[in-house]
Parts: sequence; C-alpha cells; structure tokens
Amino acid sequence: MKILVINAGSSSLKYQLIDMANENVLAKGLVERIGLEGSRIKQTTADDKVFDITTEMKDHEAAVEMVKKALMDEELGVISSLEEITAVGHRVVHGGEQFSSSVVINEEVKEAIKECAKLAPLHNPPNLKAIEVCEEAMPGVPMVAVFDTAFHQGMPSYAYLYALPYELYEKNRIRKYGFHGTSHKYVAYRAAEIVGKPIEELKIISCHLGNGASLAAIDKGVSIDTSMGFTPLMGVVMGTRSGMIDPAIVTYLVENENMSVAQINNMMNKESGMLGISGVSSDFRDVAEAAKEGNARAQLALDMFAYSIKKYIGLYTAVLGGVDVIVFTAGVGENSGFVRGKILENMEYLGVAIDSEKNMAARSEANVSAEGAKVQTLVVPTNEELMIARETKALIYGSS
Repeated sequence: MKILVINAGSSSLKYQLIDMANENVLAKGLVERIGLEGSRIKQTTADDKVFDITTEMKDHEAAVEMVKKALMDEELGVISSLEEITAVGHRVVHGGEQFSSSVVINEEVKEAIKECAKLAPLHNPPNLKAIEVCEEAMPGVPMVAVFDTAFHQGMPSYAYLYALPYELYEKNRIRKYGFHGTSHKYVAYRAAEIVGKPIEELKIISCHLGNGASLAAIDKGVSIDTSMGFTPLMGVVMGTRSGMIDPAIVTYLVENENMSVAQINNMMNKESGMLGISGVSSDFRDVAEAAKEGNARAQLALDMFAYSIKKYIGLYTAVLGGVDVIVFTAGVGENSGFVRGKILENMEYLGVAIDSEKNMAARSEANVSAEGAKVQTLVVPTNEELMIARETKALIYGSS
C-alpha cells in the first residue's frame, strides 16, 4: 500500500511517497517556483537517487505531471506505474468548523474547502487546485483531506470564542481555529509512546517552534487550547510575525502613522517578530549568532521569543490542571538546545527539570529530562507527512 502525500503552496509543491506496509519513505521531493522563471523539481529516493530538473512549470497541473515523471523515471524513480499509488493524502490548511477530522474528498468537501478560502486565502486555493489536478491525473484513486485546523476542533467554546459581539461569530465565524494541528497531533501521540503511557492518561503541552510557532494544550489526546487564533498571526513571537499584541495598536498606527490596514497587516506578518526586533534576520540561527557577538537587539529578540513561550507553558499548565509532558518540535524546537533551555529556565516549581548535557546534545528524538523530574521534557521531530499518510490509510483501509 503506497500513499502519496501532497502539500501544495501557491508556488511550491512538497510530496512524499510512503510505503505504509512499513511506513518507509520511498521518495520525497519539492517542486518550487511554480509559475515563475526557474521552476525546479528535486526528488530524493530512499537509496539516495536524485532526480533534479529545472524546467518551465507554468501551473500546478504541470507540477503534478513532473511529480509523476520523477516517481516513474526509469533510472531514478521508485514506481513503474501510477497504479501502484493506492491513495493520495492532501494537506489542507483550513477546514473551518466543518471538519473536526480528516475526510475522504468528494464534491461537497471540495466546496467546503473553497468556502474556507476566505479564512486562508493564501493556502486553501492552492490546496484545492492540487486536489483537482491529482483527481484528473489519477482518476479513481481515493483522495483524503487532512486539515491543519481539525485537531483543534476539540476546543470548548469558552476557549475558542473571542469576547466580541456574538453576532460576528454567528455571521462570519470569527473565532480561534489554531494551526499546526497535524504536527501537534503527531508529536503528542509519539510522546505518549515514548513515556510508555496511554495518551488518555496524559496532560501534554506541545511546542511547535519554527519560523511559525504555536503551542497546544492537549488533554487525553484532545487539543483543548492553542496559541494561534483566527489567523496564524496570534500567539507567541515568531520569525516575522508579531504574535499577540494590543489590538488598539492597529487603530493607533492608522491615526498617527497614516498607515493603511494593508500596510499594518504586512508589517505584523512579514516585518515583525524576530526580524523586527533584532533587525538582523528572521532565521533563529542568524539571530543567535548575532547575540553571541554582542548584538543587544538580537539578544532581546531571543529573550522575547523564549519569554512568550514560557508564558504560554504557564498558561496551559493552569488550563490543563498540571502537565505530564512538554514536547518540543519543528526547526527551532528540535535543533536549539539553547532556546529550549532558556524557555524552561527556573520552572522547577512546576516539576520541570532538564539535563543540560542531554538537552544541548539533542538533535533528534530524545528525552532531555533530568533524573527524577516530575514532568518529562521531550524532543520529537515532527512528521506531518507520515501523520497525513496514517490518516489517509485509516480512512481508506481502516486503522489495521
């Protein structure tokens, strides 16, 4: 059983072909600069064969054709026919309130994804386009939509509603949705396996820390709160996003700096966060290097990032009524022992204690807790593609 996982952006398409008999990745690739000059596809197989071509790909249809070509290449491919692909799992960013779990795609589902495009205008349209192109390219092959927002649909209304006039929720569904749900779900379930307890017995705080960052409070396997909100702008300090700010700053900037709403939106999403504070970069590695060299603003950016996450860990510990496991994942969460250590500094009162040597050495799956720590602190590399493949398999073939 071979499942193709598709993650389509506006000008890119990431994919993996996974053999679900053993969950081995047969091939993974990236198509970039779709519709732009210099379009390129690069695919790597399990036995390190590389398919790397720069050629014009004017749209997603052309991109999917190149994916097919790469997968079936006589020398560098991994399958001889598309018939070997038994299902396709698609990452879809926004499922709104319609979807609390993954679903087999039909016309009704596609219409709902299209409707949710107003909530995710940069993501849902290319997600839907990839679905339609794959349906044409592989007629009869079942397709599954796995939503970033679905895992957070277990939040109670008092956690996801904003204290705005209720009519705005009724009319426009303005509420917290949360994102990174596939990642949070994967690392939470993997964390339960690592500590050797059923997830139904655990209170977990998962920290997905990359250029985009979010935390989730997970009780008995259900996300009951998460830091991102109506959009991914909400929550902790991020690479270029401001995270949580006083909303009145928007009207202040309109009135006192003559900024348009579009300018402010661009600033908060693309010019703020680590980049805006440090003035150096949105890349945490660059900021950390600058801080080591004595750049005070770079150090301030790191301090603000860690502080914002520490606050959410405290908040979610209160919401959960305690915490059993804290999990770090994604680029920064997986690779920066310095950042993990700074976030968890002086949190012994919660039962959190990490082994400094283990923490600084961890670059892959690891338990970095100090001996005797009440709270287990884990580093778990996220694997959203595998989670999408598992969800697809479960829907099409059952969970066995």
